[in-house]
Amino acid sequence: MSVDRKKQILEAATKSFAQFGYKGTTMDLVSKLANVGKGTIYTFYKNKEDLFSEIIDHLLLDMKIVADEAFDSQRPFVDSVHQALYSILEFRKTHHLTIKIFQESQEMGTPTVNEGVQKVEEMVLQYIKQKIIDAIDRNELKQCDPELTAFIILKLYISLIFDWEKHHEPLEKGKIAEIFEGYLLKGLSIR
Repeated sequence: MSVDRKKQILEAATKSFAQFGYKGTTMDLVSKLANVGKGTIYTFYKNKEDLFSEIIDHLLLDMKIVADEAFDSQRPFVDSVHQALYSILEFRKTHHLTIKIFQESQEMGTPTVNEGVQKVEEMVLQYIKQKIIDAIDRNELKQCDPELTAFIILKLYISLIFDWEKHHEPLEKGKIAEIFEGYLLKGLSIR
């Protein structure tokens, strides 16, 4: 029974954070949306930060699943990492909670939200870094600094998907792959 209540609370809080942001979400609002007493929430979470942190952890798990489904180790690294990154960033771009927390982080700089955004970026960087290490081990990429390369890859993708669209028509997925491969990975690729 308590697992159901906890799930109810998580779903209500996720909905609230996605709709009203971190600052606009209160434990009273979550209790109303979850149809539970406020005290019930505190049996599972010590405060709003604790609740938000668990929601971010679930979000990270969902993003990793999306990336893993898109990454195909049987295909060349360039193709697979493009598919995985594109999937992660499209998820981030279309998932209501990520839209709201990234917006709140940029506009208000709420410390707890900034920490959540940082956790998302760190997860993506670690994911890319591990894929780079695996590709180096398979002799698919030249020796390079995996952490720095992951950072460059992520920032290039963010720029092509989010920043470019601020002043230009959005780039097609194929064009992003072409730019990604031409500007970055051809220089690292052994083959």
